[in-house]
Amino acid sequence: MMHSLTLNGVKINFPFPPYDCQKDYMSKVVECLQKKENGVLESPTGTGKTLCLLCATLAWRDNFKDTISARKIAEKLGGEEMFTNTPLASWGTAATDGETPTTYYTDVPKIIYASRTHSQLAQVINELKSTAYRPKVCVLGSREQLCINPEVMRQESNHAKVHMCRGKVSNRSCVFYNNVEEKSTDKDLVNTILDVEDLVKFGSKQRVCPYYLSRSLKQQADVIFMPYNYLLDPKSRRAHNIELKGAVVIFDEAHNVEKTCEESTSFDLSPYDVASAITAVDRLLSEQAKEAGRGDSVSEDFNVESLNSGLKMEITTIAKIKQILLDLEAAIDSYDVPDKGITKPGIFIYELLERAHLTYSSKTAVYEALEQISGYLAGQQGIFLNITGLQKLSDIIQLVFLGEPTEKDKQLMMQANTAHFKVHIHQDKSYHNKKQSTDVWAAASASSKKQGNILSYWCFSPGYSMQDLVNQGVRCIILTSGTLSPLSSFTSEMRISFPVSLENSHVIERDQIFVSVIDRGPDGVHLSSAFDRRFVPENMTSLGNTVANLSRVVPHGLLVFFPSFSLMEKNLEFWRANGHADRIENVKPMFVEPKGKGTFNEVIDGYYNKVNDSASKGGTFFAVCRGKASEGLDFADTYGRGVIITGLPFPPRMDPRVILKMQFLDEMSRKKVPGITYLSGQQWYKQQAYRAVNQAIGRVIRHKEDYGAIFLCDQRFKSADARAQLPSWVRPYVRHYDGFGNIVRDVSQFFRVAQKMRPFVPKNAPGESRRNECLPVTLPSGSTSCSTSYSSSQSSPAQKAKALDAHLPSLKRRRLNEAIGGGRGMAKICIEYESEVQESQRRPANLLDALERGDHCNGEGDNALVGEERANRLSTLSLRHDKRMEDELRGGKRKIKLVQEQKTSEEPSQESKASRAKNFLAEMKKSLSQVNFERIVQALQVYKKTDNLDVLLTETTVLTEYANTHSLLRGLYQFVRPHHKKRFDEKCLELTGQGCGYKPDHSLDKDVKKALMVQSATDRLAAVSQSLSTTSQLSTQQLNKGGAHLSHQGLREAPTGSAPKAEVHAAFLNDVKKALGAEKSPQLFQAIHSYKKTDSYENLVTTVVSLLTERDEDFNLLVRFGMFIRPHHKTQYKEMLDALIGQTAPDASVPVVSQDQQRCASSSPPLKAQSKISSFFSSSQRK
Repeated sequence: MMHSLTLNGVKINFPFPPYDCQKDYMSKVVECLQKKENGVLESPTGTGKTLCLLCATLAWRDNFKDTISARKIAEKLGGEEMFTNTPLASWGTAATDGETPTTYYTDVPKIIYASRTHSQLAQVINELKSTAYRPKVCVLGSREQLCINPEVMRQESNHAKVHMCRGKVSNRSCVFYNNVEEKSTDKDLVNTILDVEDLVKFGSKQRVCPYYLSRSLKQQADVIFMPYNYLLDPKSRRAHNIELKGAVVIFDEAHNVEKTCEESTSFDLSPYDVASAITAVDRLLSEQAKEAGRGDSVSEDFNVESLNSGLKMEITTIAKIKQILLDLEAAIDSYDVPDKGITKPGIFIYELLERAHLTYSSKTAVYEALEQISGYLAGQQGIFLNITGLQKLSDIIQLVFLGEPTEKDKQLMMQANTAHFKVHIHQDKSYHNKKQSTDVWAAASASSKKQGNILSYWCFSPGYSMQDLVNQGVRCIILTSGTLSPLSSFTSEMRISFPVSLENSHVIERDQIFVSVIDRGPDGVHLSSAFDRRFVPENMTSLGNTVANLSRVVPHGLLVFFPSFSLMEKNLEFWRANGHADRIENVKPMFVEPKGKGTFNEVIDGYYNKVNDSASKGGTFFAVCRGKASEGLDFADTYGRGVIITGLPFPPRMDPRVILKMQFLDEMSRKKVPGITYLSGQQWYKQQAYRAVNQAIGRVIRHKEDYGAIFLCDQRFKSADARAQLPSWVRPYVRHYDGFGNIVRDVSQFFRVAQKMRPFVPKNAPGESRRNECLPVTLPSGSTSCSTSYSSSQSSPAQKAKALDAHLPSLKRRRLNEAIGGGRGMAKICIEYESEVQESQRRPANLLDALERGDHCNGEGDNALVGEERANRLSTLSLRHDKRMEDELRGGKRKIKLVQEQKTSEEPSQESKASRAKNFLAEMKKSLSQVNFERIVQALQVYKKTDNLDVLLTETTVLTEYANTHSLLRGLYQFVRPHHKKRFDEKCLELTGQGCGYKPDHSLDKDVKKALMVQSATDRLAAVSQSLSTTSQLSTQQLNKGGAHLSHQGLREAPTGSAPKAEVHAAFLNDVKKALGAEKSPQLFQAIHSYKKTDSYENLVTTVVSLLTERDEDFNLLVRFGMFIRPHHKTQYKEMLDALIGQTAPDASVPVVSQDQQRCASSSPPLKAQSKISSFFSSSQRK
């Protein structure tokens, strides 16, 4: 059932209730169409962009037709109203359509919908079929895709196919073409929405030419689909007879439009092209000379086709064409070209071509002669001649000699035509490696010549093609894609105005995306793909370790994008030689994007199958930015749970075309043309890299219920400028971590939460009950459709909530308060998880947090506990058969009680500090004006985020102006972080004459203070352990001469194969000291000490994972650490281990001990010593 909504006076039928971002998008589309204004609209992948675009455009078009009907009725009625309650004026404002009234249905604008490839157009047409709209459509394609004549399709080159097809059409010898006129009115054809594949099937079944059928359908079509090079290339536009006047032009996937605009108006003429053209004309001259010598005798195989395919051209004309080609070759090769080539202004192309007698006055005659020769040679049977060079010269004449200027205006037109071009002549360095054609004569001719020069004529402004479209009289141009940001730099390149713009938000919630900048690998080495770092062994090692470790924690499919093929190949080769590839392969089998198109489908299918295999842990797909995998493929759901960007894919800096593009932009920027803003060369260079990154990032989140992680593994992503280049929907979630362990901890937690909240259920899975809610779902093809979502008793919202509560105890109170207060449900449950854990890891939570928390901390006492118990009862009822979950919840209850009890003894100082901060802010608010108060609060918030004391000092100078506010400045001392306190105190003394009472210990971080306090306890523990170890050597069995009756363990045997707990603890702590060193090991001991007091599992795990996942060899310590975890947290710890290690971890409660430890433990330690070590841990830990 369709959902109707009205936007800007246009009624739109949509397959389901649209999200807010979809309404915003459709509103902007309608605005472009109604106001005849160009628009640039960015909407992230997964927001249903294509569906919105189609529905809004077709709804507006229907509305446009309705207004014409209203006008016609109004004319018939002579001003009277047909319906008293609905005046004709309310039928829509488009009836007048500006100044000129529209009164004919033929004036209704056609919609020209262009995308990059036919496969993308097929997805768009599939979307159209899911809407309520049924316009007449046509899809344009090439003969390569649409021709079904076997003889034509056997031709090797596209040019040969074109000319043979034209020959057969002109003499009506193609049976498929001859049926076009009859079949083009077929109702099944006209009233059905067909893509290229459907059209070919129809043509094959009805024996009618799909190519000419599509051209016939174009005349009556409401919507014309085509690849956008058909639209941007003037030659293709003329060939397909595309009428643009008054049309609405839509470029979908427009992030590639810039490149296509430039390439469609550029060319490279190689020595081989010219040589093959000369050879082809030479052969024709020889053949014509023989014919002239034989006279007009009729050949034995005379037929209609040969009669009509004869070359009606004088031999002198052919000779002139050959001379033009020879002169052109000589002109190009006359330059002694250095390695970097020779660059000339664009207008130089006319001077060069004039030396080959190609001018505005001769262009028509030469072009027609080239076309005749190409057509004749393509139609010859049994002669294999390469006519590519001839065809390329024809295209060059069309491109360079635009327009028909008078002699007076010729110079001005030539300047206008070439203002955005450069001529570049360079050596043909690929000459010896160039793949030769099957034309053996051309090959022999070319190989006999010296190495020549390439003539390049390059366009450096996509605005050249865009301006050409505007000049054709289009109604409006809409550019849309998922990755156009930053929009300002994108539109400035187009040289046409875009009054309507949109940078849309995403439909996902914050708990569905994890974005991290990883500037260092697990070994602490900086990661960078910069030219001077990319192939350094330490860098490749660190990147290999990073990918290997992340492959452990990202479930299912993982995508890894490199800046280029060469960089990917070098890294993979290094990883194979040094064991990194084996580590990745053992967890997730590796699949690598091939350079050629031939095997790509096989590789991607292998990856999909591996991810779908329930027996595997997924797969890793290695690809390159700007490659096939980064552009059009859909990695929804399990196919892409994580994407790793291994560097910034800048264009090759030494490429002549890149150098000249940057020079061109710098030249245009210096000219400062009024009304036009150009990017600088450096800005463009950066933009290209980030747009490729953004396109690769977009592979992950593909629809509303999808989730995934993005890892930016290059230290350059740390800068604010780099983050500003990322898509607007990604920017708010980007986080930078100090240690790699913190990333592993948080991303594993992210996926555990996401998997419980949004369990992936394969479509059409058995045993599921339907829900009556219609949701948009992106299909694997990339299309969005209205799909009925499913739920079962095992994935109900209640169970999701309960699973999450059990998993993250700190979320319980918030979750339960929301449940009682009618909160918005599951979408916000991860708010606590998302509260920037890395900030608390870099520096302890301090008084600055009061600025953001405000009063949100209130109400978490008894009321929260009541809600806790109430929700637990409800959850237990819904999941009474899940004993494991009930155990976890019981553990959660005990945890809450411990925390509440602990508050009374451990946290008064924190509460008093927070209270003092609140009182201070309240006092400051009374003392200052609203403007100054807000200014200082804003400065404190900025300081909290940036850690920049200078900004805080600058913004608080207002407090130094009057003596009565000096105390307020000193009061800010409580918000200053330890490492800034000394400097702030000195500044206060300087400005107000009084300091803040600074003491040296104020500069110590909270963690450092605790570490110092706990160090002595650690040393005592180590001493006890050593004492214990010594005592165990003098066992009771030795004292009793082997008699068991005096042993402390006489009535109770120790479990076979296990060492006494105290000794295992001591051995573990010694191993930790060796692995982490004297600097880091106190952090772990402090965490254990804190866990004993507070029972805070999350704080413990945060520290432990951070310290013990930086190196693979420390994972064993992480498993052994399970001995310190209390029973009610063991299930959670086990789940975390499984996620981190990528396999079912050993039972964390059974410590791993060596044979030496077992031998040492063969005798039982004294009970007194054991009680000492055990007293360090809570009794609840013992089993």
